[in-house]
Amino acid sequence: MGSVRNGYRERLVVAVDVGSTIIRCHVYNSAAQICGRAEDKIKVLYPCRGHVEIDPEELWEQFVNVVKEAVKDAGIHINQVAAIGISTQRATFITWDKKTGKPFHNFISWQDLRAAELVSSWNSSLLITALHGSCKFLYFFTRRKRFLAASLINFTTQHVSLRLVWVLQNIPEVRQAADEGNCSFGTIDTWLLYKLTDGSVHATDYSNASGTAIFDPYLMCWSSFLCSILSIPLSIFPPVEDTSHSFGVVNPSIFGTPIPIRALVADQQAAMFGQCCFDVGDVKLTMGTGTFMAINTGNNLHTSIAGLYPLIGWKIGNEVVCLAEGNASDTGTAIKWAQELNLYTDVADTEEMARSVPDSGGIYFVPSFTGLQAPVNDPYACASFMGLKPSTSKSHLVRAILESVAFRNKQLYDTMRRETSIKISKIRADGGVSNNSFVMQMTADLLGQVLDKPKHTDMSSLGAAFLAGLAVGIWSNKEELKKLREPELLFEPQRKLKDYENTIAEWELALQRCSNWYNDY
Repeated sequence: MGSVRNGYRERLVVAVDVGSTIIRCHVYNSAAQICGRAEDKIKVLYPCRGHVEIDPEELWEQFVNVVKEAVKDAGIHINQVAAIGISTQRATFITWDKKTGKPFHNFISWQDLRAAELVSSWNSSLLITALHGSCKFLYFFTRRKRFLAASLINFTTQHVSLRLVWVLQNIPEVRQAADEGNCSFGTIDTWLLYKLTDGSVHATDYSNASGTAIFDPYLMCWSSFLCSILSIPLSIFPPVEDTSHSFGVVNPSIFGTPIPIRALVADQQAAMFGQCCFDVGDVKLTMGTGTFMAINTGNNLHTSIAGLYPLIGWKIGNEVVCLAEGNASDTGTAIKWAQELNLYTDVADTEEMARSVPDSGGIYFVPSFTGLQAPVNDPYACASFMGLKPSTSKSHLVRAILESVAFRNKQLYDTMRRETSIKISKIRADGGVSNNSFVMQMTADLLGQVLDKPKHTDMSSLGAAFLAGLAVGIWSNKEELKKLREPELLFEPQRKLKDYENTIAEWELALQRCSNWYNDY
């Protein structure tokens, strides 16, 4: 179990990763080995069309339970835990009453589409047009990237900004509390921290804040300008702290001992840290519920044209690491959906099914249950199978779904190369879908790059553990962390891109056919 070494009790780190569908807790020793684990399925609610929610109290109960179960599984005493690190899905938020701590509504998920109409109207508004024009003018004279970024700004449903505006417009209690200074806003990390400290700490970190699209990464603070034009009171937002920081201690009544909370980090940035992508040009490809491809841009924020998003990867003391990220929302979602339709029994069967046919038989799948993100940027696109015929088999359908994942990876990679002009040094893959060798090999072929998959693919959890462990001295520096990372497989390109050109062209035609489908939303 690794809990006792040479007669003394080893100090351990607990890391909790709150993903989009699963909440996991791992207990790590100083060799970054997992000593204990527990997980639970997050119940995602779909109260009406386009709305995606999570019950905050139920999530809190699950958080407490998985920590207790993982510690029990490790066979350790809770006071051996030197620190806890928390990784969470980004841009899923809640508001609550400052005085009572009672939530005004459920968590509104990053996949939620209720603000689609607001997004459309704001992006086509005279105000945004004027903003684009004035900021282009300012950029021309000042050459400040902040003005260039503002000249290109467009809202999306994944941004917290307009979903929060929707809440303020449609839930009167929230608007009243905000006007009275009695409303607290938080992403999942902030809510869990608030609960763990029994309501005494309201805070977040730079990685989570930068994923909201309300935070100005150029000024490293909440955007007073954006809040002003959207009528969002700045008073509702939490203070922003370093990613590796002393956030307080867990109230002893919860686990029986006051565990230091030493890291809050957004899940994709946590995975980047867990993969040891510390150098400029390092790329991390996470394929879980959605796909997230991010490149380390050092201390330079990327200004996007086609939808790559500039993020703060982490801030530790004076070190600020920036990322440029693109994403596709429906990766694991589409694969899981196929299972629910009985297209396959076990996810491990999908590789064999895909390889049992020479191609997809002219079938193309558009993975767009929640729209298409960069570089397409169409929130109204629909999911679809195209090219169905009487000879179509389950294997053809499964292969088409897996191919669509690789095709979206190719789109994100091409956008990243075109926009950043940074030489890519390595690509490291993780997330549940990275265990699918068909997807991994096809992605390696399409990108013309070697993909490095680690032994353990839960990198968000490991990243949170690394950040917390560094803070309490379990690990000394990043060089030590690099030695702890365990690669398992390397996927090298086996076919040339030209072998796929016709297939990609036809799939892109399918994307066009599905575009703007829900334009009456």
